[in-house]
Amino acid sequence: MSKEQQAVACARRAFETGRSKSLEHRIRQLKNLQRMFTERQKEIADAIKKDLNKSEVGTQLYETLGLEGEISLAIRKLKEWAAPRSVEKNLLTLSDTVYIKPEPLGVVLIIGAWNYPWAVTIQPLIGAIAAGNAAVIKPSEVCVHTAKAMEDLLPIYIDKELYPVVTGGVPETQELLRQRFDHIFYTGNSVVGKLIMEAAAKNLTPVTLELGGKSPCYIDKNCDISIACRRVAWGKYTNCGQTCIAPDYILCEPSIQDRVIEEIKKSIKEFYTDNPKTCTDYGRIINQRHFKRIMAMLEDSTIAVGGENDESDSFLCFSLFTSPTVLRDVKPEAKVMQEEIFGPLLPILSVSGLDEAIKFINKGEKPLALYVFTSDDKVIKRMVDETSSGGLLANDCLVHYSVSSLPFGGVGNSGMGCYHGKFSFDQLSHLRSCLIKQLKMEGVNSMRYPPHTPKKLGWARFFILKTVDLGWVGRMALLAVLAVVAAVVLQVSHRGGEEC
Repeated sequence: MSKEQQAVACARRAFETGRSKSLEHRIRQLKNLQRMFTERQKEIADAIKKDLNKSEVGTQLYETLGLEGEISLAIRKLKEWAAPRSVEKNLLTLSDTVYIKPEPLGVVLIIGAWNYPWAVTIQPLIGAIAAGNAAVIKPSEVCVHTAKAMEDLLPIYIDKELYPVVTGGVPETQELLRQRFDHIFYTGNSVVGKLIMEAAAKNLTPVTLELGGKSPCYIDKNCDISIACRRVAWGKYTNCGQTCIAPDYILCEPSIQDRVIEEIKKSIKEFYTDNPKTCTDYGRIINQRHFKRIMAMLEDSTIAVGGENDESDSFLCFSLFTSPTVLRDVKPEAKVMQEEIFGPLLPILSVSGLDEAIKFINKGEKPLALYVFTSDDKVIKRMVDETSSGGLLANDCLVHYSVSSLPFGGVGNSGMGCYHGKFSFDQLSHLRSCLIKQLKMEGVNSMRYPPHTPKKLGWARFFILKTVDLGWVGRMALLAVLAVVAAVVLQVSHRGGEEC
C-alpha cells in the first residue's frame, strides 16, 4: 500500500469513528490550528522567505493574518452554522417539521497552490474542519520549504489521523487522485483543474476548483488616476505579480496612457525604492521555469517601465529576480495577452471607451476578478450588469478576498464553487433536506391517492400552489381548517372510489 493510500485509509478510519462530528472536537482542532500560527510564526515565515523571498511582516499580512481571522470567525459562528435551518413551508407541510441539516461530506482532498501556500491550503482546511470532515492535505511541492513546514507542524497541532499531510510532486498527486474522496478542493490553473475534474468524475466526486485567468482592469479617464494607479500597482506587484486575482492588464483610453504609466512608475518607486532588487518587500519568481515563461512574454511588446531581470541572481536557490514592468501600446495578439501572466508584467491596451472595454472583456474567458476605476456610478453599474466574473471590485484591487461575508470563487474557466467564512462551511457540507411527518391527518393525503379525479386535482392545486404568510395564531387556525378540509377530501375520495 502506497503512502498516499495509507493516508486516505487512515483519514477514512478516523472519520468513521465519528469524532470529527462533535462540535467540541471541531472547535478544539480550530483553536489548536490558531495556536500554531501564534507559536510557530517564525518557522512559517522562514520557510516562505526561502521559497518566495517574502518578508516576515509580508507573510503575516498576506498569509497568516487572514487565516487567523477565518479561524476566529469559524469558532465564533460554528454552533450557528451547524444548527438545523428552518425553511418555508407550504400548506401541505404546515403541521410538519421541515429543515435543512448540514452534515459532513466525509474525507476531503485539499490540493494547495504555491503562490500563497499557507493561505490557499489552510483556508479550505478551516472549512473542512468546521464542517466535521476528515481532510488529506497536499501542499504544493513547488514551495518545497513551506511544504516541509506543513508536514512537520500540522501533525503537532491537529489530529494527524483525521488530517494527514501528504507531500511530493506530480506522481504523489496522481496517486492521491486515484483514491476515492467525498470532495476535492483544488487551487491552481485551469489546465490541471481539468485533470482534477476528470479524475474526480470516475468516482462522481464533487469538486471545488479555484483557478484564475486574465483579470481585466478598466481605468476610466474621469477618475483620480493617481490613486487608481497606486492601488493597481499594489495589486499587481504584490508577491511579484504571482497572485490569482492580480490585475492582469489595463484597459484605458489612449489619452491617459502616458499619465497611467507615469503614476504607476511613481508608485513602484514609492513601494519598492529605486532598486526593487534590494527591497525586502519585493518578492522573487518562484522558479526558473516560470522565470523563462515570463521572459518569453516580453518578446513582442514595448517596455515602458522596468524590464530588468537577472536569471543568475537567485536570492536563495529557488528565487529569480524580475523587476516591476509596465508594457505600453500592447496588441490583443501579443504573447503577453495569450495566457494568465502570473508575474510582474502589466500590459496596457488602448480602448476607445467603456463600450469597447466591455466588448473586449466579454470576448475572453470569464475572469476570476474584474476591476474598474471610476468616479461615475453609471460606469460601475454597466460593468456589473454587462460583464461576468468571479468577483468585481470597483476602485481597489485584491481586498474583496479579505471579506469573509463574500463568496470567493470563479465562474466558467476561472473555477467553480466558492469559499471563505460560512461559504467554506456550506461548500464542504451536505445540506441534507429533512421533513418529519406524523401518522395523522391522513384525510389530507387522500387527494394524492388513486383513483385520481378532477376534484382531487382541484384540492391539490390549492394546497400546493397557495402561499400564505401566517403568524402563530394564524397557523393554529389554519390547522383547524385543515382538519375540516381533510374530512371533506376524505369524503370526496370515498365517493370517487365508489364511482370508479
